[in-house]
Amino acid sequence: MTDTANMLDASPASVPLGVGALAAAIDACLNCVQACTSCADSDLLEDDVEEMRRCVALDQNCADVCDVGARVLSRLGQWDAVAVYHQLQACVRMCTSCADECDKHAAHHPHCAVCAGVCRACVAACTTLLDAESFAPFAERSAT
Repeated sequence: MTDTANMLDASPASVPLGVGALAAAIDACLNCVQACTSCADSDLLEDDVEEMRRCVALDQNCADVCDVGARVLSRLGQWDAVAVYHQLQACVRMCTSCADECDKHAAHHPHCAVCAGVCRACVAACTTLLDAESFAPFAERSAT
């Protein structure tokens, strides 16, 4: 069990989406914060820094959104399913955009390749939560 799973399991609050899936999403968001922050910093050191502007911006935005995501998902005591649902959607959106941009530079910049992979792992973990039965009513409303 990860430290995140241990903390969720130790909480007196109920864990709405299951400890394993929720811990995986929190950990994926935190990994994404680190990877995107590091990638943006590395982008700024590249000789072709002018070509990396969009990547830097998306890295920074993705790190910020995932940071908030990890914190919101960690707060079980005042769980707001609607806010959590939309925060997970924001994480998926930003991580997808960031990964797509990093993929464009991955052949020349290894840090972008790493970042893209971490972002895609976060998309997978957040999507797993979004696909949970408890979010079905929100998904149906979003589809209409």
